[in-house]
Amino acid sequence: MNAKPEVVPFLMFTGQAEQAMNFYVGLFENSQIISIKRYGPGQAGPEGAVQAAVFALNGRTFKCSDSPPVHNFTFTPSVSFFVTADDEANVTRYFEALSKDGKVFMPLAEYPFSKRFGWVQDRFGVSWQISAQ
Repeated sequence: MNAKPEVVPFLMFTGQAEQAMNFYVGLFENSQIISIKRYGPGQAGPEGAVQAAVFALNGRTFKCSDSPPVHNFTFTPSVSFFVTADDEANVTRYFEALSKDGKVFMPLAEYPFSKRFGWVQDRFGVSWQISAQ
């Protein structure tokens, strides 16, 4: 059998999945929320929270959910999404939006590997590296 496995980033939130999806879809072009399945009455998660969702950022598919249990872990900067922007204005726009109420690991600047680069953790805990082409 020659079926190719689907490999999709999956983000587990604890109550902020829909906020995060809306933020990301509003920030990146060619993006949309594809589907949302919510917890219903008597299910494992809070009623109305995201049980499973699919969204696309510039055509790339992501999945996410709101996890009902509280875990001893969260997102880590060792895994990040790398965004290559088509111009420096978009690099700045993405950096400013993603770093607002988050953390800056590397300020937006020129580095030996990029004329304009920044690395941030957004307010939801997800890490992003933004670079000019």
